Amino acid sequence: MRHRLVAVAAITTLAAVASVAAQQPASLRQAIDAAVAAPSRTPANSARDKYRHPAETLAFFGVKPGDTVVEIWPSGGWYTEILAPLTKGKGTLYAAVPSGNAKGVEALKAKDAALYGPIRVVSFPAAAGQAKVPDGTADVVLTFRNVHNWRMGYQQSGQDYSPEAFKQMYAMLKKGGTLGIEDHRLPESASDERETKSGYIKVSTVRRLAEAAGFKFVGASEVNANKADTADWPNGVWTLPPSYALKDQDRAKYAAIGESDRMTLKFRKP
Repeated sequence: MRHRLVAVAAITTLAAVASVAAQQPASLRQAIDAAVAAPSRTPANSARDKYRHPAETLAFFGVKPGDTVVEIWPSGGWYTEILAPLTKGKGTLYAAVPSGNAKGVEALKAKDAALYGPIRVVSFPAAAGQAKVPDGTADVVLTFRNVHNWRMGYQQSGQDYSPEAFKQMYAMLKKGGTLGIEDHRLPESASDERETKSGYIKVSTVRRLAEAAGFKFVGASEVNANKADTADWPNGVWTLPPSYALKDQDRAKYAAIGESDRMTLKFRKP
């Protein structure tokens, strides 16, 4: 009976994903494709599209040009280079940066003020008195490869602050708003302890954190899956490209594997 229930759940999830994809209008995908093809993108970033699948990922999340979009921890701006042209003149883009570190976003603003100048920079997680996304104003919150950092206590002396991060993301969204998450996927059979040092995190952990904050699970996509990634590398996920933590050691092997196996999850604020 248990196997039957698991099979039914899997079929239900796949049906939900197919339903979401079917509901995306052609005009939305065209807008996303145009943003991905924007000439303003850095060639080195565009070269990673084969691993990161930005058009398919953003379409799955349902990001629209007129949305108020929050990008959590944009770092050097890989997705910012797509989200800025997508929302330019129609929507609003927030860059929620850690500890006020907006170097990546500021570099983009300095390079192209017309395109990146309108980005609103705020802190995340925001402490008392820091600029933040106003509660209940975002249509979409996106976070790419970050939940594992919160779980590992990055920049917080190793203390897990993921529950607070999800609480703040929930607060900034409108009712009915979308939370889109992509992260390095740890097999469910692996030890929970590996979430604290490998850079990988379990889907069940992400779902638990999101649902504890009040989110409802909408569906999952396998667009960023990589079956060649066994998630048990010497230096964690950073062994693989683009980090290559082992430098030239077995570089060809890791290049052939490609970037990590990743979950792509969509949640909704009721």
